[in-house]
Amino acid sequence: MNLSSTNASTIDGVSTAQKTVYPILFSIAFAHLINDLLQAVIPAAYPILKDNYNLTFTQIGLITLAYQLAASILQPLVGLYTDKRPKPFSQIFGMIFTALGIISLSYAASFSMIILSVVLVGIGSSIFHPEASRISFLASGGKRGLAQSIFQLGGNAGTALGPLLVALIVVPNAQHYIIWFLVAAVIGLLVLSRIALWYQNHLSLRSTKKAVIDLPNLSQNQIVISVVILMVLIFSKFVYMASMSSYFTFYLMERFNLSVQDAQFHLVLFLASCALGTLIGGPLGDKFGRKYVIWFSVLGAAPFTLLLPFVDLFWTGVLSVVIGTIISSAFPAILVYAQELLPKKLGMVSGLFYGFAFGMGGLGSALLGNLADHSSITYVYHLCAYLPLIGIIAFFLPNLKKKQS
Repeated sequence: MNLSSTNASTIDGVSTAQKTVYPILFSIAFAHLINDLLQAVIPAAYPILKDNYNLTFTQIGLITLAYQLAASILQPLVGLYTDKRPKPFSQIFGMIFTALGIISLSYAASFSMIILSVVLVGIGSSIFHPEASRISFLASGGKRGLAQSIFQLGGNAGTALGPLLVALIVVPNAQHYIIWFLVAAVIGLLVLSRIALWYQNHLSLRSTKKAVIDLPNLSQNQIVISVVILMVLIFSKFVYMASMSSYFTFYLMERFNLSVQDAQFHLVLFLASCALGTLIGGPLGDKFGRKYVIWFSVLGAAPFTLLLPFVDLFWTGVLSVVIGTIISSAFPAILVYAQELLPKKLGMVSGLFYGFAFGMGGLGSALLGNLADHSSITYVYHLCAYLPLIGIIAFFLPNLKKKQS
């Protein structure tokens, strides 16, 4: 199927009878892979940067916070703006910002330059996600959970590949080898250019098709309360994920005396399991109701996170895969649930939830880094183990299953 075809399913929450546009879904998922692979270079490079510049865990946390704030604050604003004025080519500018950040990081010679580099990557991410999430929604053909899972799978695959490529390319050589990731950015620009042409063509349908938007059968107070509950669940999930993505390698190195490369490979396994969880979370939400997937995926990880700090290296690897699979299945369901709560604000909702997720991840990383400096990495994992218990509040979400396609 030609990428410029216009048989997409939905226009800003508008239901039509048209088919799912799989070439666009897989293309935007691949672009998401590239985007998140480049983002993943940042935490994957932490052991190298820590050694090169004698950074403390607090400084590591501040690097993550700077990146995540740049990625989080702008996202809802970008989404709100593009809800009113869609910009098909905006993601190309986002990738350019990310590429500039990668170039800067590869030659950064001070803590302040590292901060500047990650802020550029964060800005690129903030431009990319709202419109990319909208495109996956538009091409879904009503299979919104599946579409969001395919989109998120690309991101999670990129997040898993980043540390692996850093371990293979950068760790055996030097920091400036990060510049090789610019090749991925160029590929991303080519893919996004094709998607932008399809999106631009698709937008013309809005002037020829009457919008019929499915609104949830909920009061305004119920919608607000539901959004707040989802935000709290995002806090629980992404602070725990920050403990893994930013500090899991240090935890393995401290507790089991692993080398940097061996610890990175364990991180890759965890991130790969997150990709698997993301893939299954959306379709399960389509079939059984998003509320139940959200509830299980956050609360269901708790027994395993509570056990993780007490087991040996083998079982640490096994439990990290189980935790990654379960807890990562939440986000596609959470995001689609939020989009169905506010179907007239797809860009704003996507930007808000991606932004809040990034913000919580960054804040959590900074606080956990400071805590690690004043106690130990092992203590951080004992504390974070309780975060998934917050998932019990998903019980209070209204069931939107009947409203789903």
